[in-house]
Amino acid sequence: MKRPPRPPLLVVADQHGNITEHPALTMAGMSAGVFTRLKPADLIPLPPGSELFALPGRLPVGFRPDGQAVIVEDHPDNGGPVQAVAAFMAPAHTLLYNAAWHRKDSNRPDLQVPTLPLFAFGAVGWLHGRFWAAGFRSDPDRRQDMALINPKKLISQTQKRLAQSPDNRLIQHLGKCCLTYGCPAARNLFLGRFEAPLPTSPQCNARCIGCISLQESGCCRATQDRIAFVPSAAEIEEIAVPHLRLAQSAVISFGQGCEGEPLLQAQVIERSIKNIRKQTSRGTINLNSNSSRPEAVARLAAAGLDSLRVSLNSVREPLYKAYYRPNGYGFTEVKESILMMKKAGRFVSLNYFLQPGLTDSCDEYEALCDFLKELQPDMIQLRNLNMDPDWYFASLPQGASREPMGIAVWLNKLRCKFPGLAFGYFNPCLDVACQA
Repeated sequence: MKRPPRPPLLVVADQHGNITEHPALTMAGMSAGVFTRLKPADLIPLPPGSELFALPGRLPVGFRPDGQAVIVEDHPDNGGPVQAVAAFMAPAHTLLYNAAWHRKDSNRPDLQVPTLPLFAFGAVGWLHGRFWAAGFRSDPDRRQDMALINPKKLISQTQKRLAQSPDNRLIQHLGKCCLTYGCPAARNLFLGRFEAPLPTSPQCNARCIGCISLQESGCCRATQDRIAFVPSAAEIEEIAVPHLRLAQSAVISFGQGCEGEPLLQAQVIERSIKNIRKQTSRGTINLNSNSSRPEAVARLAAAGLDSLRVSLNSVREPLYKAYYRPNGYGFTEVKESILMMKKAGRFVSLNYFLQPGLTDSCDEYEALCDFLKELQPDMIQLRNLNMDPDWYFASLPQGASREPMGIAVWLNKLRCKFPGLAFGYFNPCLDVACQA
């Protein structure tokens, strides 16, 4: 992996969002509000398909050569207003540090700094004609790499499929996900490869503060529309069966960002799985879920569900409840669902939302080790928490972060302690016969 020969320069934005490097300061990372000087080992070239954000109401922070952190209050070129800049890394990459900033309202209660949208905000700098990001590639699978997608072919195949199935509401919904929101999973469905999405549930039994399909608080916009209907088993099968039969490394996944909780539609999913498996044994049937209903998970496993991905921001119950705000279930049910799948001999992943300063804290690490020993999941998916970190930490109980060790150290310790545990970013295809 290519590393920079020296610390990259801090990048800043003017009031119009134009980005430039700072001539005298190097980039900084931030973890739970603490500024960190980054090492070459922390940095990779900004991956293709990543995005850059100017952060309103937030001043950039960089380091002087003597190691002193500096808040940049004026634009280095013209002395005008200045904003911090962050990188949202492409899929299959995990950030190590947030971008470093100082909120303008820290000492000004009269100011209103807007909450950031639902993305992850990684540290980014500039050196030798390229951007550098504080992160690493967490999965070699290239299923969502934009370099593998021909935009014209994608649009053509999507429009063709939509025209072929005008009465299938689920296909029409996923067409919008593909063409309007640029959903990577929907793109792969219409390209006939890898993992295809199968949203089913308009309702949810959690009120996640960082929900990307429904924001009741109005603090920020949801990033996509939630599905407004429950598809029939026939609508699901029209998508799932040909995908499993023909796709490279075929996976179909219930539970998507454009829906609520799929276990609330367990009956239609159970019926669909049974019908799908009558028609093909190829590929992997997966469920992305909050795992709130263990009895439903057991029924789905009996019907033919191959894998379960359990979403978690923390394995400490108070922190879990603060983020998910569950309705009618608790952390006990989440753990029971995992045990149900393991008892059935199925594959379990943790969709573990990483937040520097919280995930890598000593308390969270110790709790995670206990969780892994007790439940023995097969994999941890290293997913970035898509949420304003200031908002996230303010939503958690006091003392949630203690002595963070750094995400890289955290990951290395886990690999050593649990050598049989897989790490990655995507739901794996478990059918060896159809893997790429």
